[in-house]
Amino acid sequence: MKINFAKKYKFALGIEYNGTNYHGWQKQNMNYKKTIQGYLEKVISKIANHNINIFCAGRTDIGVHSIGQVIHFETFSFRSEKSWFLGINSLLPNDIVVTWIISVKKQFHARFSALSRRYIYIIYNNTYKSAIFNNLVTLYRKKLDIIKMKNAIKYLLGEHDFTSFQCNKKKNSSSYRKIIYCDIKKYGNYILIDIKANAFLYHMVRNIVGNLLEIGTGKKKEDWLLELIKIKDRTKASITVKPDGLFLVEVKYPKYFGIPKSNYNNYLIFKNIKK
Repeated sequence: MKINFAKKYKFALGIEYNGTNYHGWQKQNMNYKKTIQGYLEKVISKIANHNINIFCAGRTDIGVHSIGQVIHFETFSFRSEKSWFLGINSLLPNDIVVTWIISVKKQFHARFSALSRRYIYIIYNNTYKSAIFNNLVTLYRKKLDIIKMKNAIKYLLGEHDFTSFQCNKKKNSSSYRKIIYCDIKKYGNYILIDIKANAFLYHMVRNIVGNLLEIGTGKKKEDWLLELIKIKDRTKASITVKPDGLFLVEVKYPKYFGIPKSNYNNYLIFKNIKK
C-alpha cells in the first residue's frame, strides 16, 4: 500500500446495517458505547494505515436501520476500489456491510450534496409479535384504518414548519423541511409508511408515525396532521414511536456525482414500493 501525504483520494460508500445492537450512528465521547460511525472509522483507519474521519448522509438514531446510508472519507493511501471494499468488509461485524464504493470528485459531500433522504417505517399490525422480524418491525396491536391514514398524509406534502414533529431535546436552527413524497401500503399484517424529504428533523419520522397511529385508531381526525403543523407545538402531538421499524432506504444526489442507486428492492418486503 502506498501513502502519499501530498495527495488525497476521496471515496463514497454505500452502507447497510442493522442498528439493533448500536447506540445510533454518531460516534460517542464515551468509548464503551458502540456506534456505527465508531466501527466504520476504526476499520477504515486500519485499512488506510492512518486516522480516518467519515461523514454520512443521515445520522440515524439508536436502533434505526439502513439499507441506503451513504458516507464519504478522504485518505492519503492508494488502494483500488476492490481492495478497499474487500478489506473493510472483512473487518466489519456481521451487522454492518459496505455495499459499494466509488471514487468521487472533491466537491462531493455525503450530507451537503444530498438532494433527498427516504425512510420507510414498518408496523407489524397484529395481536402477537413476530419472532422472525422482532427488532426490524414495530408491533402495534390495535386495528388500524389504512384509508384514514392515507387520507391524512396529504397534509404533510410540501414545505412546512414541522416544529410539532421535532424532538424537544434536540432542536435545529430551522424547523422548516420539504416532504416530497409520502405513501402507506399494507401487505398482510405489515404496514409500510414511506416518506421522502429534502431532510428530516431529529425524531421527525417517528413522531409523524406516532400521530398517524392516532388517526388510524380513530382517536384523531384525518386533518390532525394539518392542525399540528399550524399550532407548532410538540407537546400537543402524540408520542414518539419505537425506532425498531425505521429504515433509511435511499439518499439521492445530483446525477453528475455518479452515486449508485439504493438496493432496497433486493429485499422482498420492499419489492413493490414505488421508486
